[in-house]
Amino acid sequence: MGVRLMVVDDHRLLAEALASALKLRGHRVLAATAPVAGAADLVVSRAPEVCLLGTAAPAEAGAFDPIVRIKRERPQVAVVVLGPVPSPRGIAAAFAAGASGYVRHDERIEGVERALIKARAGEAAVAPQLLQGAFAELLNPAAQPDDEGQRLLRMLTPREVEVLVRVAEGEDTRLIAAGMGIAPSTARTHVQRVLMKLSVGSRLEAAALAARTGLLDRAPVLGVRGDRP
Repeated sequence: MGVRLMVVDDHRLLAEALASALKLRGHRVLAATAPVAGAADLVVSRAPEVCLLGTAAPAEAGAFDPIVRIKRERPQVAVVVLGPVPSPRGIAAAFAAGASGYVRHDERIEGVERALIKARAGEAAVAPQLLQGAFAELLNPAAQPDDEGQRLLRMLTPREVEVLVRVAEGEDTRLIAAGMGIAPSTARTHVQRVLMKLSVGSRLEAAALAARTGLLDRAPVLGVRGDRP
């Protein structure tokens, strides 16, 4: 017997395409709706057997709040999350919210259908390879990539970082030299080295890059600005 379900996704075309494919396979689709944020009301009122809930960012805070409400008000409704390849945090958050399963966005329709049927039967509907990947990442976490601000800090000497901070604060060569106790010609050389290392063509571009990457916020940690008025 087909599953009585609802399909919810922020991308209406995806929701409607999935609904059509599942109808052709004999399932009863009560609604295909978007966006996810307002879906809990409809799911609670229609009470399907299973809700297929799409998400683009499973690790974001609040991504699974609709599941929490659905399970609180309609505990008999099984929720299967449809999302990208999840991090361990994403899978944990989905199941902690009350999800019965997790299916990747690129899964074939047969895989989605199997997950819906398992969820209706009260079983956990998650592909073994997803769990294996999650456990592997938990046991052997990959090093987090450094952000751009950290990369810039590694490229510059402490003195060049100070020069960059002073440039970002609008100091000209004379003020940089006076503040650092160096000759104007030396200050000018430092500025040119900073511009060259950052691959920018002007002081304004250098200041914008420093602000955008958060390097200016890190400067006090380096002692660059701690004794400045």
